[in-house]
Amino acid sequence: MVNRSVRIINITLENFKNVKKGSICLENKRKDYKSSILGLYGQNGSGKTALVDAIALLKHILCGQQVPTKYADYINVDAESAKLVYQFRIKYDEGTFDVWYELCLGKAEDDTSENMDEGSSQKKYKAEIFDEVLSYAYVSKTEKTRKSPLIDTRTSEVFVPRAKYDELVGADKEKTTDLLVNKKFIRTTSRGFVFSREMINTFRKNCHNELYMSVIEGLMTFGNRELFVINTETSGLISMNALPLAFKYKDSGAETVGNLMLPLNAPASIPDEAYDVVNNVISNMNIVLEQIVPGLTIGVKNLGPVVYKDGKPGKSIQLVSLKNKKEIPLQYESEGIKKIVSILQLLIVVYNNPSITVAVDELDAGIFEYLLGELLNIISEKGKGQLIFTSHNLRPLETIDKGFIAFTTTNMENRYIRLVNVKGNNNLRDFYYRDIVLGEQSEQVYNPTNNSEIALAFREAGESFGS
Repeated sequence: MVNRSVRIINITLENFKNVKKGSICLENKRKDYKSSILGLYGQNGSGKTALVDAIALLKHILCGQQVPTKYADYINVDAESAKLVYQFRIKYDEGTFDVWYELCLGKAEDDTSENMDEGSSQKKYKAEIFDEVLSYAYVSKTEKTRKSPLIDTRTSEVFVPRAKYDELVGADKEKTTDLLVNKKFIRTTSRGFVFSREMINTFRKNCHNELYMSVIEGLMTFGNRELFVINTETSGLISMNALPLAFKYKDSGAETVGNLMLPLNAPASIPDEAYDVVNNVISNMNIVLEQIVPGLTIGVKNLGPVVYKDGKPGKSIQLVSLKNKKEIPLQYESEGIKKIVSILQLLIVVYNNPSITVAVDELDAGIFEYLLGELLNIISEKGKGQLIFTSHNLRPLETIDKGFIAFTTTNMENRYIRLVNVKGNNNLRDFYYRDIVLGEQSEQVYNPTNNSEIALAFREAGESFGS
């Protein structure tokens, strides 16, 4: 199985941040599009960022990485653990898998020396991943299976069902003992067990079932090379004159995927091979950039060679913007331009590649609302990949299909909904405003505020300062 595409089609959260329970389908049920877009809208603090954080957590686990400590604080204050369920659709030429991956997120005291403050009695916590279950259903021209577990770690054994264990790992008792030790150790290192490098290497050495490996390898490749998450930390870095540049491109048949952090207020030293990457990415990006912002391109100014401590050669560079044949450092451009530059390469890949998923929190930050609406319209109508975004700017509600839009609610037990009774000729932006005022949906989408009470609060606060 070679040609493959992966999509996230559903995410369910329980006790994750301010979402006690919420399930959101990422598919457009209204109309069949090649692209998959989900724009999530709602009141501040109503669970939009929680969705992007859940996707970021998924990426860490699929890559076999340690889950950052901050996720220990993402468990709802009223719960001991959170549960997350992701549903995927993996398409191969030979057939299609529906795959479900669920996990529990907990926290445990972190007593490692680097996380203990000298003289402090405050406890430190780390994230734990446990109770992972990987299930699948397979459909081809000649075969159709029901949903069944492939790997279920909710057992004192390595995992069940036993028949699947024997096919994936084998019946060697000594190997089983080693894996039980690994299972306990991996949990203490804040990693997922199923997609840990230890288990992936074990599966590759012992499993001869191509169907099972298509599920596991498909998700692992997706997490490592095709899933990208841009959170609000990106905007913060831009404000501090750093440009996070995420990219994926092909050059001479070779594929390059990665992230670079380039300072904008000073020259940056990068290895020679990274210089070629930056040049290629920016050259490719400029094709679209000068259409989005007429006359603007980005350049890489080579300031000369440098030599690293290990003797490897590099170059000192500075990013510049070129407009009307004038060259200025990129740091003096608006934050909106820098935000576009930081994510544009990923939007290009989403437009062209059906197996790319990009999740962006606050996509609208710094971007002119008309341009935002037009970009999303183009990607939704002509694109091939998957884009998940949150936004406060309502312009896209008027430019993309209604089936691409979901909303948060004020109900922590049912955080995500699609608006119902929306007619084809309804302006979704106006419809949403009306529902904020009238509350015509099954769930309230806005916690109402009172203008006179807000004004009184401002006045009282001012009196506290003697104004």
